[in-house]
Amino acid sequence: MSTLRVVGTIAALTLREAARRRVLLALGVMTVLLLALSAWGFSRVAAESGDSTLTSGEARLTASILINLVMFGFSLIAALGTAFLAGPTLSGETESGIALSVLARPIRRSALLLGKWLGLVAFGCGFVVVAGLAQCVVVHLTVDYWPPDPATALALLGGQTVVLLTLALLLSTAISPMASGVVAVGLFGTTWIAGVVGGIGGSLDNEAVERVGSVSRMLLPTDGLWRGAMHGFQDPSALVQFGGADSEAFPFLSVAPLTLSYLAWAVVWVVMVWALAAVVFERKDL
Repeated sequence: MSTLRVVGTIAALTLREAARRRVLLALGVMTVLLLALSAWGFSRVAAESGDSTLTSGEARLTASILINLVMFGFSLIAALGTAFLAGPTLSGETESGIALSVLARPIRRSALLLGKWLGLVAFGCGFVVVAGLAQCVVVHLTVDYWPPDPATALALLGGQTVVLLTLALLLSTAISPMASGVVAVGLFGTTWIAGVVGGIGGSLDNEAVERVGSVSRMLLPTDGLWRGAMHGFQDPSALVQFGGADSEAFPFLSVAPLTLSYLAWAVVWVVMVWALAAVVFERKDL
């Protein structure tokens, strides 16, 4: 069997296994709850607009900010799901001896790792795209707002998921499944908070505090990709209403789209972390 076919088979099996776990049910329940809650909230915004409590511009501005808030909820659900799926997928099978029985056949460890990574990428990105698109439809039906660039925004949310699951896969080669999930989600939250702190520093022209956000986005690109996604979801008028670049301190507004150089760095980061995971897994004593 060729290496490409082995990778494809393992990716398909990983995707099937992820779909069978209770994590999928938990993700589905949390997604439906968040969609229902957001539909109720956006319908209230539409009702306030109809009663002339809010002007159409204010309703559009409110919807633009709220959609970023709800999308952050989806990115958090995706982070939890992928982090706690990636750990058991590799280290769980290693501890149970399943990986040893699979690798007894002429299958390279790097091919096994790549297959599992591709399966998790398909699962995580599929969830983000479906849930995010459903949210866009809910917003459009309730307040007649459609994000200016939803395709790019959803692609960047998928990229954020890929970054986090790659980190969780690396951690799972060294520590237990539960610990790898906890550490990955903890780093995800820490980077987001550091990004908010950096934004506050930028709005206050404090370079030292602003550097906290810049450095954290380079070390773990999840917050940088999230801010690029927000820029695709929000109405351009929101920045004007909140004072342009001074709105950087607001956690659910993005002042600028992502640069190509940052996107390239995110790709390089994923390749480097995946390669490190492959090296550690190759040397791991099973």
